[in-house]
Amino acid sequence: QVQLVESGGGLVQPGGSLRLSCAASGTIFSIYAMGWYRQAPGKQRELVAWITGTGSTNHANSVKGRFTISRDNAKNAVYLQMNSLQPEDTAVYYCNQGVIIPDGTYSPNFWGQGTQVTVSS
Repeated sequence: QVQLVESGGGLVQPGGSLRLSCAASGTIFSIYAMGWYRQAPGKQRELVAWITGTGSTNHANSVKGRFTISRDNAKNAVYLQMNSLQPEDTAVYYCNQGVIIPDGTYSPNFWGQGTQVTVSS
């Protein structure tokens, strides 16, 4: 049974940084793509970034240049480094294990419970 546990969320001032972590268990971690999603109040869940098992990445335009996804296959962990945070980044952030489908897009499978990120002065 795949389990994903996020950590690292919290309250940060605009312009600040946070690093989210996601620990995976019950899976052959290195062969799967991993993604980070977020959901703000009253909005649909959106894909923020994904990374393949070999380290290729893709970031949403809204976070490109500010957020960086990475992974450590030896630790079964994926990370999201978030810099220059803005109030519009406030959301619950979810870790996800998925696959890259033939058209090159990320398809989610298993979800973590989420971690709250609040950007406010």
